[in-house]
Amino acid sequence: MKFIVSSSALLKQLSAINGVVTTNPVVPILENFLFEIKESLLTITASDLQTSMITEINVEAKEDGNIAVPAKILIETLKNLPEQPVTFSIDHDTYAVEISSDNGRYRLAGENATDFPKIPTVSNATSVDMSTEVLSSAVSNTIFATSSDELRPAMTGVYINLSPTNTTFVATDGHRLVRYRRVDIASQDAATLIIPRKALNLLKSTLPSENLPVTVEFNQSNAYFNFNNIKMICRLIDERFPDYENVIPAENPNVMTIDRSELLSSLRRIAIYANKTTHQVRLKLTGSELMISAEDLDFSNEANERLSCEHDGEDIEIGFNAKFLVEMLNNLSCKEVSLKFSAPNRAGLILPAEQDENEDILMLVMPVMLNNYV
Repeated sequence: MKFIVSSSALLKQLSAINGVVTTNPVVPILENFLFEIKESLLTITASDLQTSMITEINVEAKEDGNIAVPAKILIETLKNLPEQPVTFSIDHDTYAVEISSDNGRYRLAGENATDFPKIPTVSNATSVDMSTEVLSSAVSNTIFATSSDELRPAMTGVYINLSPTNTTFVATDGHRLVRYRRVDIASQDAATLIIPRKALNLLKSTLPSENLPVTVEFNQSNAYFNFNNIKMICRLIDERFPDYENVIPAENPNVMTIDRSELLSSLRRIAIYANKTTHQVRLKLTGSELMISAEDLDFSNEANERLSCEHDGEDIEIGFNAKFLVEMLNNLSCKEVSLKFSAPNRAGLILPAEQDENEDILMLVMPVMLNNYV
């Protein structure tokens, strides 16, 4: 089998799916890309058993065939080649792959393509369409709040609830929670699914900057994303997601509205002086003034700043993990944010002061008790 392809065009397609390939996988052949040629169309597959990505590129080929090619050495070779046509020659008896360029020849050991695991296909699937912009926004606004605790697998992914009126994306790690709702995405068939964090990270890095349509299909075991000339298939997390609605406080009489970038900058400075274990900062609301402070008694470090804000409600003092507040505020793009509190020992809510008509963002963060300076 032989085919000719542009070195830079092939590298671009391989780079898009290379994130799936892991070192020391359970099945050694997964260190390879699966190359399949049919009618001069090269289909390339990468997989780690949980997630698979597939891309396509047109090549010059006179015959069909397939081969598994080592991913790392192929990517490194193409990265260091200038743009030019390269010829791949495959010996199906020995699975040897030879790459010929203008002034060089590179030989690497491939593997039998039939040993590559079969990729799940779409069957009995529910389908929903959205744009890359909407999907990227949904992933960016939730993925940072997922848990890394493998003992609670449901919380290591993003929960998606499709309904006839809207679609809700939820992520939580037990200390914070993000609920991101879109009214411009809906499905006639109500459904819920949990997509693993790794798959969403791959999706986020692969989605093109231009706004294109994305087809999302899913059944009980897998989700399928199709955009541009890339397909991604990932195994869903088969666990029950926590009842997140019950965690969100319904009554929040204390409401503070403040410039997001000012608050974010202040928190970043004050957090430097916080205890390195609790990362605790105090927010003290008195009238229309916010006092942000932190101290680390072990090293006699302390800092405080005053900011002006709009405040409706009683004076309140509450402690939070500065890292969580900074990360949440950093993931919002609005000019002003509203922080809502009910009591010093109850969760606080962060949301844009003005919501977009198509989206509704709510972030919840659990308090750190104010006497915990240990």
